[in-house]
Amino acid sequence: MDTVPAPPRAGLVDTFRRLGPELWRFRWRIGAALILLVAAKLAVIGVPLVLKELVDALDLEPRPLAVPLLLLAAYGALRLASTLFQELRGVVFARVLARTSRRVTLRVFEHLHALSLRFHLGRRTGGVARDVERGMTAISDLLDWTIYTILPTLLEVTIVCSILVVRFDWTFAAITLGTLFAFIAFTFAITEWRLRWYRAANEADTEASARAVDSLLNYETVKYFGNERHEHARYDASLVDLEEATVRSLKSLAVLNVGQAAIIAIGLALLLWRAAAGVVAGTMTLGDFVLVNAFLIQLAMPLNYLGMVYREIKQALTNIERMFGLLAEPLEVADADAAQPLDVRAGEVRFEHVGFRYEPERPILDDVDFRIPAGSTLAVVGTTGSGKSTLARLLYRFYDVGSGRITIDGQDIRSVTQASLRRSIGIVPQDTVLFNDTIRYNIAYGRPDATPDEIVAAAKSAHVHDFIASLPQGYESMVGERGLKLSGGEKQRIAIARTLLKDPPILVFDEATSALDTRTEKIIQTELADIARERTTLVIAHRLSTIVDADQIIVLEHGRIVERGRHEELVARGGRYAQLWALQQRAGGDGPAPDHASG
Repeated sequence: MDTVPAPPRAGLVDTFRRLGPELWRFRWRIGAALILLVAAKLAVIGVPLVLKELVDALDLEPRPLAVPLLLLAAYGALRLASTLFQELRGVVFARVLARTSRRVTLRVFEHLHALSLRFHLGRRTGGVARDVERGMTAISDLLDWTIYTILPTLLEVTIVCSILVVRFDWTFAAITLGTLFAFIAFTFAITEWRLRWYRAANEADTEASARAVDSLLNYETVKYFGNERHEHARYDASLVDLEEATVRSLKSLAVLNVGQAAIIAIGLALLLWRAAAGVVAGTMTLGDFVLVNAFLIQLAMPLNYLGMVYREIKQALTNIERMFGLLAEPLEVADADAAQPLDVRAGEVRFEHVGFRYEPERPILDDVDFRIPAGSTLAVVGTTGSGKSTLARLLYRFYDVGSGRITIDGQDIRSVTQASLRRSIGIVPQDTVLFNDTIRYNIAYGRPDATPDEIVAAAKSAHVHDFIASLPQGYESMVGERGLKLSGGEKQRIAIARTLLKDPPILVFDEATSALDTRTEKIIQTELADIARERTTLVIAHRLSTIVDADQIIVLEHGRIVERGRHEELVARGGRYAQLWALQQRAGGDGPAPDHASG
């Protein structure tokens, strides 16, 4: 799948319900911020009232100078207070915005790591990253706009309309409310129409990001095939969609802005007409005229902002939907309710009549049954696609078996916690990918709390210390994206050092020395053999010369065990293993015989 499908569109109430537990942690901060906000709004409303009194005071016969000065001081104090309370509200509420956004984003990140390998093999890294990034920003925006923009504006409208009714007559409140309702209805209708372009822009943006990340991660492959123009064209196709959606969104925004301005202008003209008629009739003062004008202009500013806020809230909800869509992805592999930590006493591993398939129509393993006694080494060989690497994935519980079970010291791995299971197993995969960080960090990833001496010792055991020491920056050398600054053999040796540092009781080598030259391979094989003597070891091998000393060898064909025994026994038997051995011997011992032996 290219992107994560969004769940059914959730409303504002449902979104706040899901955010509720996080907001409840900050109830006192939210309450204090609301009090400051109400104070700011009261100060804002007080400004036109004081301005009215100033105008009336200056319009009458001369009075002592103290009266206007007091009013002027009050006017300035109210304007300062409105800004001061608003900024204090921002200071108090800042922690709520940042912490809530952080905690929800962290939940999504943790959930992504908890999802099965099946999900991660199908997702697009760039698309998921963009969904999380936009969702994180949208949470802060949604909280700020709804709690501290919409609610205060509604409060201000209510108070202003009440003042107009009490001081004048109902027509002023009717015109004001009619203008507001027309403004809100128009804004909502046009915004709903505009959202299609925003969603289209979002989809195009996500697709463009996914394609860019995918292409840059596979930089070498692009260069190998000279497909720069092809990649540029694919990326530009997404950018064209983004451009079209953005242009249409901006055009529709112009329609919205013009319509909003027209509604406010009409409402303001009607109010001023009523106020002017009142002044002429002598029922209203010039101060009342100024008050009515100031009230509507003052309401127009947050209302105009409210229109933008509504658009942004709808857009934020769209972004949060996609983020919640990631949280809604089901956990294919989850700890049982009563799961206990794995208790590794000896380290015996058993596959008991295991069956597995990635898809219903694609069987991988069928009735696979074997035992690895504690401290012994079992090797698995077979043609490509026979299911060898799937054994390691099942042992690590990246997937759950379809039938049968896998046990460690008699404990079904589905009944223990995944964290304890994976702490007990160390793996060196065939395709080693390193973090874009230092060599020290990548080795220490096996045990982050390891001391510098322990890291160096692990590197020496993997015969990579001399290479690291020869680098200008030594262990602080950066390895590049996915370790691209290192050769395949160097990456593999760092991966081995990382696993050795973890020091697990069970080891899995998935063709761990495939990228090494013959001399280095023999050195490391000797070292690995010494390490494996005290550990239960599963070796997935292509080069049969690397597993001749294994305590037991099983041969897989189409997901079934067709032979098992020690190297000498299998060669003497003249069966499938003997054929593979003979082919490799003719190829010089280094060829990946399984790829050549399907005949």
